[in-house]
Amino acid sequence: MKPGLTATLAGFIARAHRLEPDSEVCRIVSNGFVDTAGVMLAGSREPVVEALLRHLAEHGRASGEANLLFGSQRASARDAALINATAAHALDYDDVALCGHPSVVLVPALLAEGQRLKADGKSLINAYLAGYETWAELNRRDDATHHLKGWHPTGVFGVVAVAAAVASLRRLPPQLCVNVLAIAASMASGVVANFGSMVKPLHAGLAAAHAIDAVNLACSGIEGAGDAIEHHAGYLAALSPNRKADLSSPADSLGVDLKIRKYGLNIKKYPMCFATHRIIDGALDIATRHDVNPQNIKCLHAHIGVAQASMLRNHRPETAVQGKFSIEFALAAAFIARKVGLKEVDDTFIARADVRSLFEKVSITTRTTVCEDEPALAASDRLIVELNDGSRLDSGEIEFALGSARKPITPDALRQKFMDCAAVAPDAHALTIYRCLSDLEAQSQLADFALPVSTNVRPVVEILS
Repeated sequence: MKPGLTATLAGFIARAHRLEPDSEVCRIVSNGFVDTAGVMLAGSREPVVEALLRHLAEHGRASGEANLLFGSQRASARDAALINATAAHALDYDDVALCGHPSVVLVPALLAEGQRLKADGKSLINAYLAGYETWAELNRRDDATHHLKGWHPTGVFGVVAVAAAVASLRRLPPQLCVNVLAIAASMASGVVANFGSMVKPLHAGLAAAHAIDAVNLACSGIEGAGDAIEHHAGYLAALSPNRKADLSSPADSLGVDLKIRKYGLNIKKYPMCFATHRIIDGALDIATRHDVNPQNIKCLHAHIGVAQASMLRNHRPETAVQGKFSIEFALAAAFIARKVGLKEVDDTFIARADVRSLFEKVSITTRTTVCEDEPALAASDRLIVELNDGSRLDSGEIEFALGSARKPITPDALRQKFMDCAAVAPDAHALTIYRCLSDLEAQSQLADFALPVSTNVRPVVEILS
């Protein structure tokens, strides 16, 4: 009798440290580490992070296992993962794949555990792959879009993926990995209704922290069901109220046919929900190519997927956090500022009268096609701009966003994004982080990223005191 899915996943996780990824796979993973580190620094001063730091000061565990936010303050690996993953998702600027945000949960947890274990770069890459491939295997088993069911994949798949990654990094045996998966399955949560609020980035933080909890609990002797993933009342079935999840097909290609080769990572060019990115690309192209004056716009017709429209719920956003989930704001920023960056996704900019006036000119039409690479998106998006003189400007069908795995970011552009995001830290410190993570495979031991004491950057300890 063949082992069930939980046992098969556990066996893969237990041997994932022996993977031999080629240079292209290592590059993809290193890019995920670099990008996540940059957006973590950029998000380190967001209100949700400061609130979590206050919570940690009152309720955290006294331990110096890992750096908080690449600074000199340290915490337990579990608490560092909580803070750092939340910071990395606070601006919604982190990478996308598998209908969610894999690196934002995997990287902070692996950096924290990697520091604690003094892990080398190759071990971190293989642990990342254990998590990514576990996520991909679970995600492929349900064709129904989880976002439309109310589930945030980063929370519900992320916690199991990170548990797999951390278990792999610790080189746990198969039976312990079964227990890790069973515990993590009962910790999976995160609802789409919280998009556009502080709770969305908290989904990432909780997934990373709870995954480490799951591993620690399993190592302490907590046992779970051996079929927690595939049981008819288990993890996959609970995420699929339509009862269409595939609970029984084999997972024979795990570790052989790496899904990261097919799906890769989509590196964001804009600090907005990825559901807006193709439309932003089209808007910026039209605005620049035709030198469109925003005052001459009569209507902006956005054609996007059903799940995208569901995620982009804020039609009259009042804050930057809400604006990240608004197609109206995405279009207004693109046509008025002709860029959509950290300076535009700002409470002051979103309150401008000229920005808000464009909100009223946006219409949304949904389409039911599905993108093969990212099923939460339509097969393509399209933007039609109608001007006051009756002329129409058409983006055409846009299948892939700039920076996506199909239109990958260049090394120079990734470095520039990192340095822009890392402006809160001294250049020398930012470069140290960048050089280590961009050449992760060559690292014999993960660095201690403690911020130099003699800097003008407000240390985390000030927030904690």
